[in-house]
Amino acid sequence: MPGRFPRWAAALTAAAALTTAFAAPAAAAGVVDRPVRTTGCGHTAPVPAGVTTPQHVVSGGLDREYTVHLPAHYNPRRAYPLVLSYHGHKRTSQYQEELSGFSALDTISVYPQGLIGTDGESAWTGAPYSAAADDVLFTSDLLNSLQRTLCVDNNRIFAAGKSNGGGFVGVLACRLAGRIAAFAPVSGAFYPQGGACHPSRDVPILDFHGTADTTIPYTGNPDKGLPSIPDWLAAWSTRDGCRAKPVSWTPVEGVVAQKWLGCDRRGALEHYRVEGAGHVWPSTAPNNDSATPTVINATPVIWRFFRTHPLG
Repeated sequence: MPGRFPRWAAALTAAAALTTAFAAPAAAAGVVDRPVRTTGCGHTAPVPAGVTTPQHVVSGGLDREYTVHLPAHYNPRRAYPLVLSYHGHKRTSQYQEELSGFSALDTISVYPQGLIGTDGESAWTGAPYSAAADDVLFTSDLLNSLQRTLCVDNNRIFAAGKSNGGGFVGVLACRLAGRIAAFAPVSGAFYPQGGACHPSRDVPILDFHGTADTTIPYTGNPDKGLPSIPDWLAAWSTRDGCRAKPVSWTPVEGVVAQKWLGCDRRGALEHYRVEGAGHVWPSTAPNNDSATPTVINATPVIWRFFRTHPLG
């Protein structure tokens, strides 16, 4: 696996049910697509601050892995935003941490690990090669655990991901919009295996994609059922009740940004088309995806979008 992996250690147990009016039922009850009141504030964190720690949670009868990074000056009496960052096909949680860089921000950063799929490589629900496990349930159970043990702001839970992880973020936007505030797929693989999309509310989405992506082409791949990125965005503009045509601008040379106006209530849709970029997480410095930098950094743009789109 390319990239330089940091060193981590420690352990965390799986979470039980929350029992208030806003709380999740026991994990056996399934996916919780509504706000869940955090009960972990005021308690000593079960993991050290300022380092990334591997953890486990039981979901669907399976032992699932993830890593978590608390801010260096984590205060258990202060509610923090939480960012879920999903790796791509064949990758790892460690790779995704280095790629997306959310651990450098003032947020609880969580990097779930996908299961081995039908091709012998790690993957997420929604791809033709993913395992049979329910990763939407895993995400819900993982949030139950994190909100029980850490001081999470339940209105500021976000999800980002790359490639197959980005496609899974699209699945989460369809199925966990009542619990996750905003979503940011990067070079997303939006396979039809993700299923029908009926989000429980209007959804804030920020999307990045390179026009020279040969893995998940910007223009789509009909043989694999992959939509063109403009068609995928048009479907979301309809779901969010936005105007059909976006406004466009150029934040930096080589990038066309688009924003759909007039969306219903809390819906929002933005897209960054990175001209000439391949299948990468855009960065102005070399990263695990590519030794060739792009002209824009995706992570700070995503973070600004997340901060302006809380759940409540």
